[in-house]
Amino acid sequence: MKEEFERLYETYHHALFQYLFYMVRDKETAEELVQEVYIKVFHSFDSFEGKSTEKTWLYSIARHVGIDWIRKQNRKKRKWLGMLGPLTKEEVRDPAPLPEEVVSAREDAREVFEGMEHCTPDQRQVLVLRYIDSLSIKETADVLGWSESKVKTTQHRAVKKLQDVLGRTERMSERRAGQ
Repeated sequence: MKEEFERLYETYHHALFQYLFYMVRDKETAEELVQEVYIKVFHSFDSFEGKSTEKTWLYSIARHVGIDWIRKQNRKKRKWLGMLGPLTKEEVRDPAPLPEEVVSAREDAREVFEGMEHCTPDQRQVLVLRYIDSLSIKETADVLGWSESKVKTTQHRAVKKLQDVLGRTERMSERRAGQ
């Protein structure tokens, strides 16, 4: 079992880190959540039935760990904001660098990432799983617990949204350059 666990860790820990990083937007948190994923894997390894691939099983666990963390953070924020009263947007800003700050060296990647902010959370998850983590439609459906047609529809809408947003950005840049 130890060898199998180590193989799973070596094979998937970087991909799971990237997936969780895109969910939580904080390097240290993503690292902690990856460890939590592998703790869950260690405790539930014997119950893995093989109905899905190990890859989709791990991503599914990572998705649930990430969602649980986000929900917990939202509860904490509501609690603190309720105690402190209304705050301005600047007072609530997270000091950790955002992913778009990390990839700012590449303009095209930054624009795509910013464009993803206009997508719904479901659309962002599909974009990350399909295009960043290179999961198939079936694997993405298994991870998210959706039908393959829902993945395809969500992907289509996400790509369309990105194209619209990036097209708008490009037209605005062209107007500014023409002035």
